[in-house]
Amino acid sequence: MIARLRLALPITLPLAACTLLAGCTGVGDTDPHARLPAVAGAGAQTSATAVSGVPAQAFTIGESTPRAWWKEFGCADLDKLVDEGLAGSNDIAAADAALRAARAQAAVAGAALAPGVDVSYSGQRTRSSASLQSPLADSSKLLYSLQTAQVTVNYPLDVFGGLRARRQSARAAASVAAAHLLAARQTLAANLVIAAVGRAALADQITATEISIRSARDMLEMTRKRRTLGDAGDADVAAQEAALATAEATLPALQRSEAHQRALIAALLGRAPDEALPPPPSSTCFVLPAHMPVALPASVVRGRPDVQAAAAAVEGSAADARAAIAARFPSFVLTASAGGAAQTFSNMFQDGNVFWSLLGGVTAPVFHAGALRRQQQAALAVLDQTKAQYRTVVLQAFVDVSDAINGLQADARAEDATARALSAAEQSYAFTRRQQELGEVGTFALLQSQATVQQARLQRSAAWAARLVDTVALYQANGQAEDGQGQ
Repeated sequence: MIARLRLALPITLPLAACTLLAGCTGVGDTDPHARLPAVAGAGAQTSATAVSGVPAQAFTIGESTPRAWWKEFGCADLDKLVDEGLAGSNDIAAADAALRAARAQAAVAGAALAPGVDVSYSGQRTRSSASLQSPLADSSKLLYSLQTAQVTVNYPLDVFGGLRARRQSARAAASVAAAHLLAARQTLAANLVIAAVGRAALADQITATEISIRSARDMLEMTRKRRTLGDAGDADVAAQEAALATAEATLPALQRSEAHQRALIAALLGRAPDEALPPPPSSTCFVLPAHMPVALPASVVRGRPDVQAAAAAVEGSAADARAAIAARFPSFVLTASAGGAAQTFSNMFQDGNVFWSLLGGVTAPVFHAGALRRQQQAALAVLDQTKAQYRTVVLQAFVDVSDAINGLQADARAEDATARALSAAEQSYAFTRRQQELGEVGTFALLQSQATVQQARLQRSAAWAARLVDTVALYQANGQAEDGQGQ
């Protein structure tokens, strides 16, 4: 009785585990939507970034990001860059190849469920020993030819679903590859837009620095003339020379950064840095989108490729767990073969020369030193791991949306402050320069006012770029609209 119980355990335990996993075909038990806070004002349009002095943006709750979201910036040069990047990116080409390979592997796994048919043919020339019986009717014939043709059909009976689980795992891997391709396209578009914005901001900063340098040179020339007339001393000239040198020292770093952005754009387009590029968009080409979509939680989960990939990974792990359980059960296979054998090819299928066989086989694991049980435990542990990773990815997606919204609100306030600061600094500089020309203030007051203008210009450009970058971040955080929506 004890021996029978021991023999039954390898079958009973996997059966119980298989029952527990019967419903583990998707990720329904890993979606944390019910525990997420609801989005306030769903369906409403909330003005969130309207401040005086800069363009306003409104958050539209419940909308997803359009697929061609970069066109919302209204810049034709930017559209051309992104279109070329999507067509020539090496990262997208690699992701596309990986998807094609994964789909081919999924087809291979699915083919394992279908019968396999093989055809064989052999020709044989034999001389038998006189002491052995000849296979021919004439036993005295020792030298003969034998032609054999055969068709063999193998059909695995997937009684416990192991083959189906492997097919589902391969299909899940293809879904992961598809999500990675979508992520590669979205990332390429986002990186191109961010690089174009950064290059445009650096171009503005270079222009502002060059203006500041020309102004400093003019002031140096004027100060030297005043020294000749006795209205200024050597200290004033030295101070103005230091201001000019300081302004000139900031220019090379900006030019280097701008060149790096150009090289980055070239790489994203699939070109070498020294190749000619399409005209890069200037800052005046960009139009800040007036309405920003804020997707609902379910739309974020459906639209983000990282969440899609994590969900597909859970499905693949669940399928691998079912396959590991099925591996502890017997496997069944049917094999049928039919053919003919004769001395000549034309006589192979005549009466008496045809043969056939039908075989049913079963193989049951008996002892594998616990390897199959450990494989099942490993597969279940991987399933728990991918579930936890899925929950992490989903929660991070909502963090990204929250960060982008908060970032846009802060960016609007920062841009408004820098715009007001630049306007005030320019006015102050104009007044101070006029006073300096009239001899009412000294050179140091003018230099301080000039430095304030330069700093305000740089901050204004950086705030503008940060707002556009965070606009891109919100588009990315939302996830793209489903087919036919948000176009």
